[in-house]
Amino acid sequence: MKRRTFLGISAGAAGSLCLAGCESLNMFGGSKVPFKISLAQWSWHRRLRGQQQPKMDNLDFAANARKFGVEAVEYVNQFFMDKAEDTAYLADMKKRAKDNGVESVLIMCDGEGNLGDPDSQRRTRAVENHYKWLEAAKYLGCHSIRVNAASSGTYEEQIELAADGLQRLSTKAIEYKLNVIVENHGGLSSNSQWLTRVIKKVGLPNCGTLPDFGNFPPVADKYVSVEMLMPYAKGVSAKSYDFNEQGDETTIDFYRMMKIVVDSGYNSYVDIEYEGNRLSEDEGIIATKKLLEKIQQQMKNA
Repeated sequence: MKRRTFLGISAGAAGSLCLAGCESLNMFGGSKVPFKISLAQWSWHRRLRGQQQPKMDNLDFAANARKFGVEAVEYVNQFFMDKAEDTAYLADMKKRAKDNGVESVLIMCDGEGNLGDPDSQRRTRAVENHYKWLEAAKYLGCHSIRVNAASSGTYEEQIELAADGLQRLSTKAIEYKLNVIVENHGGLSSNSQWLTRVIKKVGLPNCGTLPDFGNFPPVADKYVSVEMLMPYAKGVSAKSYDFNEQGDETTIDFYRMMKIVVDSGYNSYVDIEYEGNRLSEDEGIIATKKLLEKIQQQMKNA
């Protein structure tokens, strides 16, 4: 799509504990919203890292999201990795979100060790490394932290190891009235059969999934995979890569995906997570938001 064409179709677009799932009673046009829209901070990872201009500071994330018409955000700990225990910094984040009328939904946590590490000491360290993010998430008003279920060993061994780490972390999260949710994010976690077995083995109502539309191997049926994860979902990531002139995603059938999401009974936040290269991050966010809003409207009118 030519830049001018894209800008033409997108003009103006920028203008409690959930143990059993997060249901929305928000109203949209006089009827119940089929789902709500949030923005994953990863959509701006190049701007936040200074790889795409204008550079963005983590503290400005909520305000920028609001400028794009988004009222809820999902943080990524990579962009404030050394601030989890900095109360003044977190207070500033919280104030900026509140001042802009933005809800803080969750923190996506990376780089804290493998929760399914075969070494028991390293696994324990990974579990405990996440405690500070539970505290930060609680302070910011989030309902969850998103974690990874990385492990190694045989298929069955990794189920046991990942479930052990997740169970211990989820037990701790109950103290904060928070969920621990696992994304299909590489390795066996991108195998929905494996991940659902892990979640079942953990057996705690605050441990669930965050299905991502794009994080599956080429051999997997992404639609079947998302459908398998949805019964345990406490978040959904609408991964997008590119769009055609009609505004539809060219690599993922968003209409089919969102029907799977809504038919599962889920009606809470679906995050915009643009990860394409052809459009700028700003343009990709706008395009994803417009598509989700179109589907939202179609579902409302159905």
